[in-house]
Amino acid sequence: MSFTEPIVLPQPGVVEGLDAWEDLPAHQQPEWPDPAGIAQARSRLRSMPPLVFAGEVDALRDRLAHVAQGKAFLLQGGDCAETFADATADKIKARVKTILQMAIVLTYGASLPVVKMGRMAGQFSKPRSKNTETRNGVTLPAYRGDVVNGYEFTPEARTPNPDRLLQGYHMAASTLNLIRAFTQGGFADLREVHMWNKGFTANPANARYEQLAAEIDRAVRFMSACGADFEELKRVDFYVGHEALLFDYERPLTRIDSRTGLPYDTSSHFLWIGERTRQLDGAHVDFLSRVRNPIGVKLGPSTTPADIEGLMDRLDPNREPGRLTFITRMGASRIREALPPLLEFVKNSGATPVWVCDPMHGNGITSSTGYKTRRFDDIVDEVRGFFEAHRVAGTFPGGIHVELTGDDVTECLGGAEYIDEETLATRYESVCDPRLNHMQSLELAFLISEELAGHTL
Repeated sequence: MSFTEPIVLPQPGVVEGLDAWEDLPAHQQPEWPDPAGIAQARSRLRSMPPLVFAGEVDALRDRLAHVAQGKAFLLQGGDCAETFADATADKIKARVKTILQMAIVLTYGASLPVVKMGRMAGQFSKPRSKNTETRNGVTLPAYRGDVVNGYEFTPEARTPNPDRLLQGYHMAASTLNLIRAFTQGGFADLREVHMWNKGFTANPANARYEQLAAEIDRAVRFMSACGADFEELKRVDFYVGHEALLFDYERPLTRIDSRTGLPYDTSSHFLWIGERTRQLDGAHVDFLSRVRNPIGVKLGPSTTPADIEGLMDRLDPNREPGRLTFITRMGASRIREALPPLLEFVKNSGATPVWVCDPMHGNGITSSTGYKTRRFDDIVDEVRGFFEAHRVAGTFPGGIHVELTGDDVTECLGGAEYIDEETLATRYESVCDPRLNHMQSLELAFLISEELAGHTL
């Protein structure tokens, strides 16, 4: 990530309509019990330095334009919901390491640059299906992520606390600082990342991937023999994204770029709108239509061509490559039926959004032991269905969006190092949705690399 000149704070009325969202339905917002406290938190956030810069955001939009044109591939990965307790150096390092390892494999399979993005440095809030949770006859507010309230089932923890917004900002800032240090300071050296992957394939459970790893090894040695500048390959561009859910966090961090006079949400490079908040007449679509960040939208299996057209008209009226990303989350059993009509509609419209597969959110199940989980085979099957649909439509499968961790948790069933229902209890650590662990994430990357190698437009 590169730095640009600072962004000045916005002045009232500078950008007409930026706050039109305030008059529209805003779903999934917490009920803050302290009006004075939330007003003070918003005021303090407005005075904080930006977390990312306009030049970085513009660079990502350019990179995503290449993805939209079939000239690059997008990898998004990270926690379902970041927690303050896990914003440690070791855990951040493990997540970055996992994404870098996956990216090397995907780069080889696709023969294309891979745009690397973490669900990091801001994924502290989560939408909920219900506003409250009841246990043993006690009803409390639902857990909405660490930036709002605590996971512990007590009145004190579950009461929304505005101070958490500020804590979230500082956690995001420290996470970004560490990401920049890792990705610009030699940690991302191509040769080191490749050696980590050789350790993965050395495990007998992953023997089927040895041939691909050997091919990558020959490619790296060939580059070295040809005098490739490995000093340049020690550094990578790494972006961050999160769901832009809470207006009390996103709006105060929206600034006017001093060069262009345009608004940027400086909480993150990339922002997405969830399936629950993508109403065309809703506050989230209106607000994000007015910022210059590249925007993603989650699409479930009930999405219609009319929905797609409305979202493109609101969020990308100029049909600018790199501006809009559609993130499909349809489930392995539905994607082959639900995705093709959308691909055909967009193809015939002449628009070029980025198409990304989220194979996680449509495949949730509950194990017989009571754990919220996902089957690795279902995740892989949805990715395959995504590629199949694009192959038939003659469109480009632009990327994947995966909930993962760099730790050896046991939250998703299956994988080469088989996790069964009894094993789930061993290290089930997620406070929200189940994540792929380090080994499962790498296995998915090798499988997708095989798909990419065989994909033709």
